Amino acid sequence: MKIGEASRVSGVSARSLRHYEDEGLIVPGRFSNGFRDYCQSTIDQVLVIRSLLESGLPVRLIREVLLHGTGGVCPEFLHEVQSHRDRLAARIAVLSDQQTALDAYLREARRTGP
Repeated sequence: MKIGEASRVSGVSARSLRHYEDEGLIVPGRFSNGFRDYCQSTIDQVLVIRSLLESGLPVRLIREVLLHGTGGVCPEFLHEVQSHRDRLAARIAVLSDQQTALDAYLREARRTGP
């Protein structure tokens, strides 16, 4: 299928599909006229990429996942994923503290408001 249909089927923009190709995450086939040809297995891989991106993994780690799959993952890779997860948890904690502070401010402002 051409890029427009692949975009519609996958829910990923044509621009993102081109970006995934540029990053080496997918390798679509080519029609004789040079247009990209996306098969179902490429669409399935795009859906995996999208899911991993939404989980916050950087492209560098996603490339590792795609190259090696989920089986036989080396300890260094798992350490990188754990480190990424820990940084994410720390950011969540900071955001939660900020939300709590804003909630307290709003409660006080409403209590003593005009």
